[in-house]
Amino acid sequence: MLRTGKDYLASLRDGRQIYIGDERISDVTTHPAFRNAAQSYANLFDLKRKTEGMSFEEDGKRFSFYYKQPRNAQDLVFRMKGHKLLADFSYGLLGRSPDHVASFVTGMTLRPEVFDVPGQGFRDNLDAYYHYLRDNDLYVTYAVHPPAGAKNWSTDAKAYLFDSPSLQVVATDDTGVTIHGMKMLATGGAFVDEVWIGNLTALAPGREKEAITCALPIATPGITLWSRKSMEAMAESVFDNPLSSRFDESDVMLICDHVKVPWSRVFTLGNVELSRSIYMETAGHCFGNHQSNVRFWSKLQFIVGLANKIAQSGGVRGIAAVQDTLGRLAAYEASIAAMIHGQVQACEHIGEEYVLPNRRYMYGTLNWCQENYASLCTTVRELMGGAVFQMPANVSVTNNAALSAIFEDFWSTENETALDRMKLYKLAWDMLGSEFASRHLQYENFYAGPSFVVRAYSLRHAPWAAFDTIVDDLMSSYDATTTKNPVPSRDSTAVTTTT
Repeated sequence: MLRTGKDYLASLRDGRQIYIGDERISDVTTHPAFRNAAQSYANLFDLKRKTEGMSFEEDGKRFSFYYKQPRNAQDLVFRMKGHKLLADFSYGLLGRSPDHVASFVTGMTLRPEVFDVPGQGFRDNLDAYYHYLRDNDLYVTYAVHPPAGAKNWSTDAKAYLFDSPSLQVVATDDTGVTIHGMKMLATGGAFVDEVWIGNLTALAPGREKEAITCALPIATPGITLWSRKSMEAMAESVFDNPLSSRFDESDVMLICDHVKVPWSRVFTLGNVELSRSIYMETAGHCFGNHQSNVRFWSKLQFIVGLANKIAQSGGVRGIAAVQDTLGRLAAYEASIAAMIHGQVQACEHIGEEYVLPNRRYMYGTLNWCQENYASLCTTVRELMGGAVFQMPANVSVTNNAALSAIFEDFWSTENETALDRMKLYKLAWDMLGSEFASRHLQYENFYAGPSFVVRAYSLRHAPWAAFDTIVDDLMSSYDATTTKNPVPSRDSTAVTTTT
C-alpha cells in the first residue's frame, strides 16, 4: 500500500508527546514550529504515489521503492534512482527522509540469520516488522547512540549503568521488556510513525542492560521527544527563508520513562556484540549510508547550481578564477556521481540470493562527503562575497511603494530585477549562512559519527592482504644481485574486491 499525503498527516495526530522548551505540542500538523515540514512530508508521500520509479509491485500490491530487496544490479539501480528522486524533492535537505532507516531495516532482512538466537524468535520478529513497515508504508526514524556526555569510560561498567541516563532494560516479564533512559538522536521524530531503538555505537562488556534493539510507535505511552529550537518557527516567510521554512526536519532527544516493549518488537537483547553487529554483518548499515550518499549528491547539485547562479548574478562568471572555481565544483559533482554509480556496478553478493552496493566504495564516498562538505560551502560563500549583506532585511520592503521604487532603482541590474536578486541571495544565505545552514554543517560532519569512526569503516573493508601483496610481489622480483628490470606480474584486479 502507498499512503496519501492526507492519510499521512492524519496519522501524525496520534497524541505523541513532543516538547519545545516547556511547550507541549498538541498537533505537529498545525503548530508553527512543524506544520510546513509536516506538509512537505505529506507532499512527498503524494509524489511517491504518482511518480514512476518510486514504488514497485509485488504480489499485486505496490510498495515504496526503499523496501525492495535487491537480487541483482538492476534492482540496486532501481533503488538508487528512487533515492535520488526522493532526495531531489527536498534538495537533499531531509537527511532522515523516509527511505533512510527503512533502508537499514530492509538491508538487515538480507541476512536474517544474524538475528538467530536460540529460543528468542528475533529473526521472525525482524521479518514481521519489515513486512509491517512495508505493507503500511510507514515512516521510521532511529535513536541509536547514547546521549553525549553520558559515557564515562573510566568507571566500572556496573556503576556506569546506575549513574548513566543512557537507555537500558530495567525489567522483563512474560509479555516483554521495560526500558528507561535517553537516546540520541531521533532526527525527524516529530514526523514519523515509528522509532527504531538500538546501538550503532559499540558497547563495552558489562553494559548488557543497554544492549537492546527494539522498535515502537512514536506515540507509545512513556515516550517523549524533546526538540531543539525550530528553524521553521524562526523563518520570517517562505521568500526570506525558502528552505528552513519548509524543510526543517527537526532533531529530537528520545526519552523513555519505563516504556513497555512487547517481545514481538524486540530484535536483540543482552548481547553487546550482536547489538551492533546486526548493522555491520547484514546490509543494513550499507543500505542506509548508500542512501545518504545519494542524498548528498542531490544536495551538492543544488549547491553547484547556486554557485553558478551567484556568479551570473554578480557579473563575474567570465573571470578566469571564477570559472576555475565553478569547474572544480562541477568536478566534485561528477566525482560523487561516479562513486555512487560505481557502488552499484561493482555490487557484492550477500546471503544466497541478494546483492548490496560495494561497501568499500560506499564507505569511501561517505568519507569523501564528510571531508568536503564544509569546504564546498565555504567556496560558494566566497563567491557570494558581500552581496548578501546589501539586501534589505526582508521582503516587506516591497510593501511600501516609495521604498519599493528605490529598491528597484538601486538594486536591479541589467539582467535581474531587484526582487530577483534578493530572492537568490536569500536562498543562498538560508542554505549556506543561516542557523539552518549551520545545523546542516554539523549534521554532515557528525551524522555518521566523528571522522575517525567513518574512516574506521574503510579500514575494516580495505583488502589489506591484496595491498601488501603488491608490495611483496615487487620486492620478491629482485634482490641484491639483480641487474635487469623485473617482468611485471601484478594482479590489477586484486584490490577491487571487498574483504
